[in-house]
Amino acid sequence: QVTLRAGAELNARQMNHYTLILRAACPGEDEVEERLFVWVTGRHVLRCDTPFASAEGDVVQVLADVAPRTPLYAVLPQPLGGLTGFPSPSFLQFRLRNHNTPLTLTRRGLVLAPDNGFHPSKDTQTFRLEIEVMDRHGHNCSGAVKVEVLPSRRPRITFPEPHRAVTVTEGIGPWEVITQVHARGDNVRYAILAPVAPMLFTIDEVTGEIHSTRRLEMIHAHLLIRAYNALHPEDHAIATINITVQGTDHQAPRCVPAIFVSQVPEIVSPGSILVTLRCTDSTSSDGCLHYALEGPPSSLSHFCMEGPRLKVNTTLDYDSEAMAALDFQLTATIVVTVGGQPLRSTRVPVLVTVTPVNEFRPACPDGATFIVPETAAFGSVVGRVAGTDSDYPLDSLEYSLEGGSGPAQPFSIDRRTGEIRVVGSLDSQLQKNYRLVVRLTDTHNDLDLRKRQSRLCDVSVRLQTVPDQLPVCIPEVQELRITAGSPGSRQHVTRLVCHSSPDSAVLTYSIVGGNEDGRFRLEGNTLVYLPNGRVEPQPFVLLVEVWGGSGARRRSSVVALVVHVTPRSTPVPPSTTTQCTTLQKEPLVVMQTEAVWHPPAWFVAVLTISGALLLATLGCVARNLLCR
Repeated sequence: QVTLRAGAELNARQMNHYTLILRAACPGEDEVEERLFVWVTGRHVLRCDTPFASAEGDVVQVLADVAPRTPLYAVLPQPLGGLTGFPSPSFLQFRLRNHNTPLTLTRRGLVLAPDNGFHPSKDTQTFRLEIEVMDRHGHNCSGAVKVEVLPSRRPRITFPEPHRAVTVTEGIGPWEVITQVHARGDNVRYAILAPVAPMLFTIDEVTGEIHSTRRLEMIHAHLLIRAYNALHPEDHAIATINITVQGTDHQAPRCVPAIFVSQVPEIVSPGSILVTLRCTDSTSSDGCLHYALEGPPSSLSHFCMEGPRLKVNTTLDYDSEAMAALDFQLTATIVVTVGGQPLRSTRVPVLVTVTPVNEFRPACPDGATFIVPETAAFGSVVGRVAGTDSDYPLDSLEYSLEGGSGPAQPFSIDRRTGEIRVVGSLDSQLQKNYRLVVRLTDTHNDLDLRKRQSRLCDVSVRLQTVPDQLPVCIPEVQELRITAGSPGSRQHVTRLVCHSSPDSAVLTYSIVGGNEDGRFRLEGNTLVYLPNGRVEPQPFVLLVEVWGGSGARRRSSVVALVVHVTPRSTPVPPSTTTQCTTLQKEPLVVMQTEAVWHPPAWFVAVLTISGALLLATLGCVARNLLCR
């Protein structure tokens, strides 16, 4: 035993660690040495934190359906409060001053819910705990905790049908389903309270199905079924189930057919007989049998019973939204009951599927007239033929164009959507209006796919005239200079930049003047020079016609090109680039509408200018030669 020497004072600030070496030996044995480490810590004052140490105490609110022994409050939480200034609750002792409470205080300072949970109540319950905390040095503090138990918000366990009578026949084997109970609430479990013996029935604690445990004979059983919340067993409800096992001489009537499944067309008239039941009973005549219908109201309204005959009560309209909501299937149950005590009944399930009948022809849209510009591109949408059909599914149509597509009818129609598109060239001068005949054919409206109906609809397509504009070239007059290459070569001179309206129109280029010896050639909109070996400088005035369209719609413009060709033998420095000079003058717009070109009046002016430029060029060349 190691004790502190009398009169010794410990000061953690001066020395907080001591190492003691202990030696022990027994007679005839070796000495053993061990070390003892002593830590000196500063003195702590035990102090309770607010609001735990206040006069009112701390307040905790919980619901009445909290699980049993759930921690509700920690007297020494870390770091939220309760106590401060002490390192660990393992060195503390917690004592409950008042014991008139169902709550529990643990050795570690946790306040727990009652072992059986709180009692369910519609009012708020309040519990006050006065707690004293003491450390191992005898320091203590105290405080209070008030626990407010609020009413539960979860639904109570209830039986919608607390009393039920069930009749079965003897001979039912073990583990067969006798009936099923259902209770409302959360986490519902089921148990049989009585009778405990003999144990003829058992219940599935989750589904509520009641099963037989052995082969049943004639007996009358009175079962008490308890439904409870698995998390809160005190929340429960009781139901009574009376089970009567009848002898074989009290069997329910037998009916043929035992189940009725059929398909009927939607045009079946009210009053038509769907099925006639043949039911027999071993103890009574057919006159004591009673027939009734059960089932959902949406289906039940379509049937009626006349004795053992099931008849159609109302029109079975396949094309209505109400029938589509039922998935075109009507369900009911025919209950056949035998009089006497006890009442015995047989149920015959009925399933009738309503099948479609193609009753209506497709209808054409009103005023199917479309306007499309004559410049519409291939594949452009002209419009949509919106045909209708009253058979379900509504407006399930196929579209086709009578006569097909061709030069006389440059349109096509989408088989499913009814969209009309352009698939050929349009010219309002050749034909301004088109009359299309569209065939509407219904689909999926009858079980017999051969029973399809169609209708022809007239559709008018009117072409909108788009004014043609002359091709525009920039610039319209060009002066170009090139150096002739070797004979047989091919020289690029210039590329004409022209456009027309619409932009998609294809332009055609042709040299219509100034190319009598064939020295130039057009490749699309590119002008090419073909050298032939001549050495003298020579200017060329070319007229290029640019036109778009064809036939009577042909519109053209003329571009003037002045090309100065310098031979390679002349002192003019060779050049591999083409010089292009735009004359600074008012542009001339030339319109050509005849099929054969005729020189206009302005051509004389162009020749005069070209001649003057040629003379000026020759004079410059002669002056340069004389100077050299």
